[in-house]
Amino acid sequence: MGKISNTQYFRMNLDTEVSVKDILDTVYNAMVEKGYNPVNQIVGYIMSGDPTYITSHNNARAMIMKVERDELVEELLREYIKNRS
Repeated sequence: MGKISNTQYFRMNLDTEVSVKDILDTVYNAMVEKGYNPVNQIVGYIMSGDPTYITSHNNARAMIMKVERDELVEELLREYIKNRS
């Protein structure tokens, strides 16, 4: 066993990593299930960073907070451009 003053490392299994697209799909569906307008709520979250815009239903809030907001915007723009072509 090493010294207590040494940095301890904790590694997570990255095999279970979920894509930004999958997270957005889960959040969108959770918002619909709860009767919220998912577009308005997700935009509110992206603009403000306030996680209370996202329901905790189906773990949606915890999932979306694992992704940087700029990554969410990138994914949304990527899908928009892909669907416009």
